[in-house]
Amino acid sequence: MDVEVKNTVKVLSKGGLIVYPTDTIWGIGCDATDEKAVAKVFELKQRTESKSLIILVDGMEMLQKYIKKLPKKVTCVLVGTSRPTSVIYKNPKGLAENVIADDNTVAIRIANDEFCKKLIHNFGKPIVSTSANFSGKPSPKCFDEIDKTLLNKVEYIVNLHREEKQNRSSQLVKISVKGRIEFLRK
Repeated sequence: MDVEVKNTVKVLSKGGLIVYPTDTIWGIGCDATDEKAVAKVFELKQRTESKSLIILVDGMEMLQKYIKKLPKKVTCVLVGTSRPTSVIYKNPKGLAENVIADDNTVAIRIANDEFCKKLIHNFGKPIVSTSANFSGKPSPKCFDEIDKTLLNKVEYIVNLHREEKQNRSSQLVKISVKGRIEFLRK
């Protein structure tokens, strides 16, 4: 695993795109603070930039570097669930502008997967996590379902967990204007 982390960090540091296993499904990733790298993800997926991307961080400390105000209810949600949970936050900071939605929000998930946590920690910055498919096509449940054309367009493909099947995306949670927790995707 250490070799894969090292190789992946090299690619991310140069603004490259990766395909990697996450705590949910296989994803396309890049440096979430690099606007040019993020633009390459949108281009690869054939997706408009008006649709935002999920960002992965390695823990609460990193999360707090990119969110101006962390709602207390979010901590309760994150501590109270074992399922991967992406939370939509308002007014992010320090991220590439093109990962932030038009309403100045961004979805961020604290990675649970050991490889992802180690990768993000060693990279020292959050990374993009969007399904490894072309826009409008089904998300791959395993590595073998990823379109070979897509694989040929990234700089690095992580060589871990390729035989494992993943069949769930993360929960998507938003804190409403009234401070209530809204589940947008369960």
